[in-house]
Amino acid sequence: MKSLVRWGATLGLVGSTFFLSVVGLSLPVQALSEQQIKDKLDSVPVYLITNDKGLPLSRNLPDGQNGQKGGSVTGVYMSRQEALAFIKELRNAKNKDPKLEDMAKKLQVTAVPLGVIYQQLQQSKNQPNRLLFAFKPVDQELKGALDLLRASGQKIDQFKSVPVFAVRFAPDKGYVPIQLGTEKQQTIPLFLSKQDAQGLLNQVKPKFPTADIQVIDVDGVIKTLKDKNDSWLNQVVLVPSPESREYIKTLPRDNAPKPKTLPSKQP
Repeated sequence: MKSLVRWGATLGLVGSTFFLSVVGLSLPVQALSEQQIKDKLDSVPVYLITNDKGLPLSRNLPDGQNGQKGGSVTGVYMSRQEALAFIKELRNAKNKDPKLEDMAKKLQVTAVPLGVIYQQLQQSKNQPNRLLFAFKPVDQELKGALDLLRASGQKIDQFKSVPVFAVRFAPDKGYVPIQLGTEKQQTIPLFLSKQDAQGLLNQVKPKFPTADIQVIDVDGVIKTLKDKNDSWLNQVVLVPSPESREYIKTLPRDNAPKPKTLPSKQP
């Protein structure tokens, strides 16, 4: 998971003051490669529940037509604390089968870069018995996304994906870029936390009163990165939540390389 360690230093300044810039982005138009997309997604840690061998906790799906195997599905948590809470709930459940009780004792939370999940899905998309991933957004972020969408006039009861928050100069204008790092590299942040987006919006509002927060879903972000040739996409950076940034800081610098694929065997 070297990519997560690498981001530990870069994202440390997300909590500090952003340096705003309204200079136009002028880069050659070129579609992002699969590796570039994965690299961008690698900035975000997600959390799997695994056994002591690192195999993800999963459940089998019903077989499809013509005898096709249904594969299996595992939960992908956006919050490490929520994943830990689920394990605690399993361990505290009453009337458990002894085998299930023993299994629960061995469960742990394993962090992987989001890019690894994306890569696994891409590599296994034509396999009938593949491992699927059910994302579990943070409840607080779901509520924040719904509040923003309703405030904009949309009638919506639920948000079915992982929300992403982007700050715009206005509803009909472009995204607000920031400068990161000692070289003040200009980037466009897409936040996994409404709180972070609100912090940037508060800085923008005095000069740009019509600035707002746009709610996107992570599937839409990935689709845009894959399908569009807009130059500003080269500048996009996904910013993990404050909780995940704190977790990144705890990772040892000599951490083992991130896995290229994930095992599909059920614990």
